[in-house]
Amino acid sequence: MAKRAKQDGDTVIIKKYANRRLYNTSSSSYITLDDLSKMTREGTEFKVVDAKSGDDITHSILTQIIMEEEASGEHMLPVSFLRDLISMYGNSMQSMMPHYLEAAMTNFRENQSKLHEAFRQGIGNNPLAKIAETNIAMMRAATKAFIPGAKTTNTADASSNQDELAELRKQMAAMQKKLDEIGS
Repeated sequence: MAKRAKQDGDTVIIKKYANRRLYNTSSSSYITLDDLSKMTREGTEFKVVDAKSGDDITHSILTQIIMEEEASGEHMLPVSFLRDLISMYGNSMQSMMPHYLEAAMTNFRENQSKLHEAFRQGIGNNPLAKIAETNIAMMRAATKAFIPGAKTTNTADASSNQDELAELRKQMAAMQKKLDEIGS
């Protein structure tokens, strides 16, 4: 898992100057957004401050990195997700979304590490299906809680959901088989 700063002293301070240059105070060197992206992937905690005002602008810099990644063809965020996210701005649920998204990402990371561990141990009971079930249940509960008027599952939909789950299990089994073949 990525290293995280335990206290403010462990956080690298990056200063952004008016000329749009970024200065890493820890290494005493100018860096790029690509360097910040790499630092993020490595788990390095950093804080970006406006050199003139001292304001914390980390949020906008991280958003800029995401925009550049998406623009370079590395699409990770589906259009439907982006639309839903934008529709939450100004919504009464806006204040709850950061907490929900943070919890969802934490859950994803936990499942991701469990999946890696399962593959390392060679468990053949297809852990992917269990993780998929957990994620589907979490997303349904979140949709119901956070999006007013969202369609909830009723008994008529239950067989459809079972079919979807069966299909997911089938796909996961196929993926497991391919991974096993690659690993041999």
